[in-house]
Amino acid sequence: MRDIVVFSGSAHPRLAAEVCAQLGVELSPTRVDRFANDCLQVQLQANCRERDVYLIQPLVRPVQENLVELLLMLDAARGASAARTTVVMPHYAYARSDKKDAPRISIGGRLIADLLVASGASRVLTMTLHSPQVHGFFSVPVDHLHALRELAAHFRGQDLSNAVVVSPDLGNAKEAAAFARLLGVPVAAGAKQRFSDDRVSISTVIGEVAGRDVIVLDDEIAKGSTVLELLERLRELKANSVRVACTHGLFSAGALERLSAQPDVAEIVCTNTVPVPDAPKLTVLSVAPALAEAVRRIHEGESVSALFDS
Repeated sequence: MRDIVVFSGSAHPRLAAEVCAQLGVELSPTRVDRFANDCLQVQLQANCRERDVYLIQPLVRPVQENLVELLLMLDAARGASAARTTVVMPHYAYARSDKKDAPRISIGGRLIADLLVASGASRVLTMTLHSPQVHGFFSVPVDHLHALRELAAHFRGQDLSNAVVVSPDLGNAKEAAAFARLLGVPVAAGAKQRFSDDRVSISTVIGEVAGRDVIVLDDEIAKGSTVLELLERLRELKANSVRVACTHGLFSAGALERLSAQPDVAEIVCTNTVPVPDAPKLTVLSVAPALAEAVRRIHEGESVSALFDS
């Protein structure tokens, strides 16, 4: 891995350290200062001239602080004559803002993509976008990874003879079907209607779940409202046991505690795309090996999509 330098923002330095350990390179230091007027200043404390620079920064709480920090890191790398600057953004929070579904509403997913490119991003590496069409908001190449293999490897170690994968909504059904194929089990999906950020209704579950061991698969869990609503329908349909899996375990507003307290939830599984606290019933899987291999392939000019063949 010659001519490569990796920096981390403040959002998730532990993941950045894991990625660097997988790559066999040092994590270069970053200095972030705050002026008296509350403005940030970022200094990349390693040589970037004509080097392949990777900036690891998921957009997590505080999202706006971490976003501005990332924009400043990009500007610093460009000013330091980096040959190419790749943003490694395991979680793109603004992917939820992907369409105009109300009058005079902003489309944040596209705006933030424009800001990243304007600040100097020449490539983006991300994972499990909430809305896949956000991929097209960027005017630079985007490598879009998923964590289905890591999640499937975890569940293959359990008894799946009576299992079914359930997507909370039809929008996630394609990903759930791919996950079910990896496990060799059937798939079902909830019929969901969203009324607000924390109020949803699931009228029914399409597919056979009665007496089965359910694996709920979602792309991210924030407040947990959707999963809690789905649990109510699964109880009515006499599902046997429930395990919950997602890529991005945001778990805001006490969601992790509420889900852990559900007596029929046997396990909660997520990855470390974002920092996740320890909790009962929670298993956290690392995506550092997948991110590191993608970085290696980008640097060496190899196919990233080949990571997901078969």
